[in-house]
Amino acid sequence: MSVSFELQDELQALQDIANYDIPNEHDPNSTDPGPLLQQAVGAISHSSEEITDPEIFDIFRSLLKYPDAVAGAYMSKMLDALLSAFGAQIDAAIRDSKEQDQQIIMAHKLPLEMYAFLVNWFARRGRGGKSGTSKAAAAKKAEQWTWIDQIPGTLELICKALKLKTHRIWVTSPERDAFITCLTRPAYHVAESEHYMKLQNIRMHVYKVICIAVKHHGHTLAAQINIMQSLQYYEHLSEPMAECLSILAKEFDHAQLGDEILREIAGKSFSAQDTKGPRAFSRFLIRFSEESPRSVLKQISLLIGHLDSESYPMRMAIVEVIGSLIRELATSEDMTNETNGSSQASKQLDNLFELLLSRTLDLSSYVRSKVFATLSKMLDLPVRLIEQRLRLTRAAVDTLEDKASTVRKAAVSILVKLILTHPYGGMYGGDLSLEKWEERYKTAKDKLEEMEGGMGKAVERDKDENEEVEADIEDEDANEDEDTEMEGAGADDGDALSNSPKPKKKRVGRKSKVDVTAIVSEQEALAALETNEIFTMGLRKKYCTDALNFVRTLEGGMSLITQLLGSTNKAEVLESMDFFRVALEYQLVGAERGIKRMLHLIWHKDNSSTSEEGKELKGVRSRLLECYRMLYFDPLPDVEPKQQVNRIAKNMIELTYDATLAELTSLEEMMRIMMEDGQIHYDVINKLWQVYSAPKALPLSQRRGAIIILGMLALSKRTIISEKVDTLLKIGLGPFGKADLTLARYTCLALQRLNGSAKKVKGSLLDKTLRMEMGNPIFRKLQDAIEHPCRSKDWFGMAEQAINTIYALGEHPDELCNNLIKNLTRRAFAKRQKPEAPPSELDAEAMEVDQEMVPPEPASHAPSSTQISTQQSSTSEEKDLGDVFHLSQLLFAVGHVAIKHIVFLELVEREWKRQKDEKQLAEKLAAGGSPNTANKETEELDQVAGNAEDEIGERIAAVRETELLYGEQSLLKLYGPLVVHNRTLRAAASLSFSKFLCVSSQFCDQHHHLLFKILETSKDPNIRSNIVIALATWRSRLSDGDLVVKKNTLMVLTHLILNGMIKVKGQLGEMAKCLEDEEPRISDLAKLFFTELSTKDNAIYNNLPDVISHLSTGDHAVEEEIFKSTMRYIFSFIEKAAENIVEKLCQRFRLSEDPRQWRDIAFCLSLLPFKSERSVKKLIEGLQFYRDKLHEQGVFDRFSEILTKARSNKSANKPDTELNEFESILDEHRRQGEEDQAFEKRVEGKKAAAKRKATRRSARKKVTEAEPESTSQAPVTRDDDDMYV
Repeated sequence: MSVSFELQDELQALQDIANYDIPNEHDPNSTDPGPLLQQAVGAISHSSEEITDPEIFDIFRSLLKYPDAVAGAYMSKMLDALLSAFGAQIDAAIRDSKEQDQQIIMAHKLPLEMYAFLVNWFARRGRGGKSGTSKAAAAKKAEQWTWIDQIPGTLELICKALKLKTHRIWVTSPERDAFITCLTRPAYHVAESEHYMKLQNIRMHVYKVICIAVKHHGHTLAAQINIMQSLQYYEHLSEPMAECLSILAKEFDHAQLGDEILREIAGKSFSAQDTKGPRAFSRFLIRFSEESPRSVLKQISLLIGHLDSESYPMRMAIVEVIGSLIRELATSEDMTNETNGSSQASKQLDNLFELLLSRTLDLSSYVRSKVFATLSKMLDLPVRLIEQRLRLTRAAVDTLEDKASTVRKAAVSILVKLILTHPYGGMYGGDLSLEKWEERYKTAKDKLEEMEGGMGKAVERDKDENEEVEADIEDEDANEDEDTEMEGAGADDGDALSNSPKPKKKRVGRKSKVDVTAIVSEQEALAALETNEIFTMGLRKKYCTDALNFVRTLEGGMSLITQLLGSTNKAEVLESMDFFRVALEYQLVGAERGIKRMLHLIWHKDNSSTSEEGKELKGVRSRLLECYRMLYFDPLPDVEPKQQVNRIAKNMIELTYDATLAELTSLEEMMRIMMEDGQIHYDVINKLWQVYSAPKALPLSQRRGAIIILGMLALSKRTIISEKVDTLLKIGLGPFGKADLTLARYTCLALQRLNGSAKKVKGSLLDKTLRMEMGNPIFRKLQDAIEHPCRSKDWFGMAEQAINTIYALGEHPDELCNNLIKNLTRRAFAKRQKPEAPPSELDAEAMEVDQEMVPPEPASHAPSSTQISTQQSSTSEEKDLGDVFHLSQLLFAVGHVAIKHIVFLELVEREWKRQKDEKQLAEKLAAGGSPNTANKETEELDQVAGNAEDEIGERIAAVRETELLYGEQSLLKLYGPLVVHNRTLRAAASLSFSKFLCVSSQFCDQHHHLLFKILETSKDPNIRSNIVIALATWRSRLSDGDLVVKKNTLMVLTHLILNGMIKVKGQLGEMAKCLEDEEPRISDLAKLFFTELSTKDNAIYNNLPDVISHLSTGDHAVEEEIFKSTMRYIFSFIEKAAENIVEKLCQRFRLSEDPRQWRDIAFCLSLLPFKSERSVKKLIEGLQFYRDKLHEQGVFDRFSEILTKARSNKSANKPDTELNEFESILDEHRRQGEEDQAFEKRVEGKKAAAKRKATRRSARKKVTEAEPESTSQAPVTRDDDDMYV
């Protein structure tokens, strides 16, 4: 008896398992399933046809309906039996399919359907069963059997079943489709599990089932539906389904399904709010384009519509898809073969490349970054794509100004890749030096022009030669004809001579024809060779032109990348550093500037490693040190150790060439760190000493650079200097130093390193500095260097550092400085009898040393307070240089000694306090107390009686105030009243005068007005700069015309404000003006100031109203566009307390009457984020202050922007009622304001008309008053007239 079974109906009923009806149902919960299973398994084992028995079939269905009640062993046994019987039935069907009798093959239809149904059901239950499964039952089942181990075998059997000739067994399409669906459904069920799809064996079997069903059984439409649903609901299937379609196209030669799915995806639309769907489809497209790019290429015209999709993940996907297609086209045979297909593929590639480049302007920064990441992969292709590379370089340079840091980083990254993979290294090497390429281009151009000119002359010459040869041939033929005629005439005449034989003339013409052909052939060959050479040279010129364009584009982006070194984004900074490292290796001109700018990153606070996008990012400082090591300090391969040392020492010295003070300071910190880490070998240090002490003539900068670097290294290890003091005295303070005062100055700086670099701990009385006896040769040499006769302006810098060294190392520096000042005084005021004698022989010899051509001199290393004018004195002043210059030296020395003596007095004060504390502690210990007890008693005593150390402080203060400049025995007292008359002398005197003012408040009170007067009237910018530093008179000097004065003023203000020495209020307005200064150094300094100020508590917030007022109104106001850019930068630091700012700005409307101020205030309001409801509420509450200003178009536009911003930041669940009402109020007040304005204009017009009318009326009245007089005279006139009648 056979069961009534319709596969499609059963599959439909299986959707609701709880209500699935089984005629002979057995409940495993009430009966033991063992015997039932044994009965069913035995039956189908005996004959696979037994499955058609209703009893047997219902046993299997009952066990599958209640799988949780069946032990794992029974489930395993049941599955094995089903698969075995199913396999036997498939084999029988395959055998019988060879029979011609249709009835024989049709007999297998029902058993196959029933087995397929049971396997399908098993696959459904195998992936987890009911959600209400008890943990105990699940654990029991898992102990003995797991579905995952049976999946490969089950799918393999399904693949075997798909080999059946289904069209013979199932005649109608619906029946056949139902059977195929039943077989393939387990594969789709397995694919829904992410865990299963991670296993290679299972994944490949799933692919195989789907591919066979599509290829041989018309499963295309069903597979398309299933795959689209899988992409929509199962994110993990995006890439596996792409692989499946790729296998279907490549191994099964069936690309139609992939094409249909791509067309369906192209027709879908994705919203910006949908995140899950676009990501799944985008991953599918990306993977499919990688696996089967040709399939995607056919549908790309439809897919590129997603470049305009609202969803940025889809736009990113299409970008990557285009990248895959470009790689496919670039590596295809069409691009390598010289065929028509080559030009077609090239054109297609170029179009795709342009499409990709256009997305660098996409609204989403993620898409813009993805464009460069995709194009970066293209640079590794074997095809160089010269034209595309140039366009990509330009696009990357343009993107360096993108507002998103991730996009800028991607642009810098691809520029690095472009340099590393550039195609211009095959002919001339790999360098990208602009100067060399310009020379190569010029050479190629000149040679090409020469060859083209020569070719033209050769062609003309060949034409002339051919014409000459042809003319010769014609002449010879003519002569031959004439001779023949003459012979005939002679025979007729019967001349006797006619009987004699006449020799025949040679036909030269025939030989000439052969020779001409050979000549022409040779000329054609030469012309072809020359044409080939010209073509080659033309290609070389094009090669050089492309290289030049590439290099110039890179050079154009250098300044932008230099700015990125100051970015707050760590990844961007690291990428920029890599760019400059690579650029310097390839000899790009602007790279050196960037490498020097990188030095300042040594002060970067973040030195910790982080990870981004799966990559570990080093700290900024670590990467900087790594870059410099790679460029300058790492040994080169295959180079002798001695040459390695020479190279490293040379590189270190060259780092000081043409370096600014800031660069030298940063280099000093880097050298200190490297020395502390042991990265500087002692052989390099010895080589630096050899350069410094070389007896032969060297470029000045080399010797200076050596001592600069040695002084930097000594910060970490003072023995570097202490072991070579004699060398320093012999070279730097000897003949070489006297000939080169800059060398002497740096030598003094190096000597100061004998004190080490230990920083003083605040409040500590310990002094770890080294002090020497004044009889030490160092001080004698220093005094000689200062007193040595000299006319150079470099003396002031050297003297400053020499005095610094005396006070840094000497035990009693005042004794030496006392003698020094006296000697300088004697020289300055000595009677001048004749011009100063020329230098001695030793000095002359020293002056001749080191006078070769040298690189630019490095900038001053120590921050010098001596900006003595470096300009040459005029001819009239040079006549007066003798005594005046000596007097300038004297005044400079006096001033610097005064300021250094204040510092020395502080050290004396600290030493007295230390001795006092030690004495008190010793007394306490002598009295029998412990050190801790003594300290405690001292603290208590200080609290009660006051700190006795104040007496020492008062004593030192009295010395500074009254004795240094006013004491009877004070030497400095004599120099206060000196009068100024020479330019150099004025500079020195003003500097000394400023230092005197710092010494004593009494002296300052008496004479500070003079310094202010000098500041106002002096025309020398160096004098003004010095006084600004001394007085910190900032406000009037921030607008000074001289760059140095302005820069110094800004730096002084920055120092004073950030260190809390002066109040911020009143100064920020002028400093804010500097943000838009034309000079980049000034604007950068101002930006740095505001960045640091933003870290102070509410400093910018508290002073914001003053800044706005200063820039918007009065004499200090700036142009409106400058105001906007300045405030836009300042408001970037306002993150909180926006509500209060809204309130304050609204109130400012009430006090302003100028429309310009209204626009400025409204603009500032529009810069606030309006993220909170409170800020919007404050804006609405302030309506009364600005409602009468809304008629001004600029004001209303800003409030419209604020409304848009408020709506975008509003929570989605809150209504727009309040904002809509506010918008209507704004519109109403704007309309009313416009009407009021129109009414005022009409009133004013009427007033003007009335005034004109009144004026005319008064004029008529005056005329009327004048008329009676004329009428009184009229009768007289008539009487007179009557006399004539």
